Amino acid sequence: MPIRPTVAIAGITLALLASACSSATPPARSTSTIAVSSTTVSGAVNPNAPEVVAPGDIPDNQAFVEFASAVGHYAVKVPEGWARTERTGVVTFTDKYNSIALRSSATATAPTAASVKANGLSDVASDPTFALIDVTPVTRKAGTGVLATYGIASAANAVTGKKALLAVERYVFFHNGTVITLTLSGAKGADNVDPWKIVSDSLVWK
Repeated sequence: MPIRPTVAIAGITLALLASACSSATPPARSTSTIAVSSTTVSGAVNPNAPEVVAPGDIPDNQAFVEFASAVGHYAVKVPEGWARTERTGVVTFTDKYNSIALRSSATATAPTAASVKANGLSDVASDPTFALIDVTPVTRKAGTGVLATYGIASAANAVTGKKALLAVERYVFFHNGTVITLTLSGAKGADNVDPWKIVSDSLVWK
């Protein structure tokens, strides 16, 4: 049976199209590289910032013993068994991150909240981690004084090199030309309200 001309032409056309598709070169894949930004994410943790360590609460059954200054100006109760050091006129008692520091000095006038804020924190105010919370008048058994509260980093840990965040209460009392500076500090978050009240309320003049 003779092939119709129309059918033959159609067949040749389809064969040519199939050959063209099979020999076409596939599109090349993109080789462009996406640049990744190295900018520090806002709010990222500063690896050099002080740590918030596990609070070292002073036990409720902690015993206290009296300490009298060598120069005879005052006496105060401190936790029994804490390590004691004396350096440049400052007596310090420590246990972990908790510490009690006492310094006496001669002065002609009683401190005020303004004077403590201006000059009574000079030994810590230059520390970049220092953060003043408040400076207010306070009354304890030793009389009327000034209380400064602030946060600061501890000294670097001898093993890890890390610093801990501390919460500090600094009391300044005056009597007969003598100023006693009582600094109580502990790890931020520690519940030392009652022990610090015992210590600050036990200060007496001699």
